[in-house]
Amino acid sequence: MAGGDVIGRARAIVGPAQVLCEPADTAPFLADWRGRYRGTALGVVHPADAAQVAAVVRLCAETGTPLVPQGGNTGVVGGAIPDASGRSLVLCLSRLNRVREVDPVGDSLTVEAGCTLAAVQAAAEAAGRLFPMSLGSEGSCQIGGTIATNAGGTAVLRYGPMRDLVLGLEVVLPDGTLWDGLRALRKDNTGYALKHLFIGAEGTLGIVTAATLKLFPRPRSSATAFLALASLEAALEVFSRLRGTLGDRVTTAEILSEAQLAAVLAHVPGTVRPLATPAPWCLLAEVTDPMAGLDLAGALEAVLAEGLEDGSIADALVARSEAQAAALWKLRHSVSEANRKSGIVIGHDTAVPTARIPDFVVRATAAIAAVRADARVMAVGHIGDGNIHLVAILPESARTTGKPLEPAAQAISAAVHRVAVELGGTISAEHGIGQSGRDALAVFKGPAEMALMDGIKRLFDPRGIMNPGKVVGPATP
Repeated sequence: MAGGDVIGRARAIVGPAQVLCEPADTAPFLADWRGRYRGTALGVVHPADAAQVAAVVRLCAETGTPLVPQGGNTGVVGGAIPDASGRSLVLCLSRLNRVREVDPVGDSLTVEAGCTLAAVQAAAEAAGRLFPMSLGSEGSCQIGGTIATNAGGTAVLRYGPMRDLVLGLEVVLPDGTLWDGLRALRKDNTGYALKHLFIGAEGTLGIVTAATLKLFPRPRSSATAFLALASLEAALEVFSRLRGTLGDRVTTAEILSEAQLAAVLAHVPGTVRPLATPAPWCLLAEVTDPMAGLDLAGALEAVLAEGLEDGSIADALVARSEAQAAALWKLRHSVSEANRKSGIVIGHDTAVPTARIPDFVVRATAAIAAVRADARVMAVGHIGDGNIHLVAILPESARTTGKPLEPAAQAISAAVHRVAVELGGTISAEHGIGQSGRDALAVFKGPAEMALMDGIKRLFDPRGIMNPGKVVGPATP
């Protein structure tokens, strides 16, 4: 079927104003926010509800039109960007933004996929509960996207990634069937756990249109600290002490290299260096508890005092107000903005066993230098779960040398991935595979795993129309 006919039928489903085709209108949906991935499309379709999503998917299944689902377009691996063929429809889910139900007794809420993460957090807070997922992009990323990528964020240490926060899903399958799996049950042992096939699948097996999510008691006591550390080994020692003393109250443990902190201070207005003591590494730690009136700051200070005394901590600051804690968190949440302003970003989403983090950073940094001596290396990540984002920054002048950048970026990433896998780690912990990790996935996954994933893809999507060219399966059919 001709592209014009597909567009005409899509307009009949969602309304003429909800199908964008003019280049000026579609441009924001055809490139990722970092500008690394760009594509073209027949048009951008904005359905209003799950029934319209299902009708658009049936249209695509009937006509063999590739379909690329998109949430807030905040990803970093190109998973929501179409290819250059111009044959795809981009399905934007932002109009599916209703909070359908909040159940504070059952500690759950049901929301549509286009709700922003911040809106979900607010709905939980209004009910006196907590939805713990927290990301720097929470004001714009959408819940469907966080499910599709199995997002992690800064609270994984205590609450787990998105996979651990989903109770049930509503999904449009590749033939347009609407599967209603919106169950709020904590226990359901009736056959295969189908929801887990769609969490982290990046829209390649179906399109999440709604989700039932777990809620938790709201923290009523908290304390936040910022530490200066001489080494990653010291950071692991301090983290181990925190967990040994405060247990699951340790909600967050975020590591930043001095180079990363300096980039934030240089490029993000309103950020201030918390400690005067220079140190190669900084640790942002937060402890919380649902009981009110606990002196968590005092408990935190007692643990830190041991480290200050034995020298594992060079300096420390415990926030004395919510405003001071927010200022510390601004440093962590501004990393992506700062890196984008620092040069050409080649980011990574590796994870290794926690005890091997120091080895990984040393070896991977040396591997990057061997590929590009002009690369600046920054590190930030979640030290408690081993997910360290090692970021190579190339100077902007590299764009004008006449040599293509992509081979250098691929060589850097291959070197970093190789080190992570050699240390028993993974090439992707929370960002997904998308376009950027697709080739690496085939290299570092075993043939048995790849065959299983390919088989699942063919079973669900035999025509290969669902987000083609991402994760597994052929490119645009």
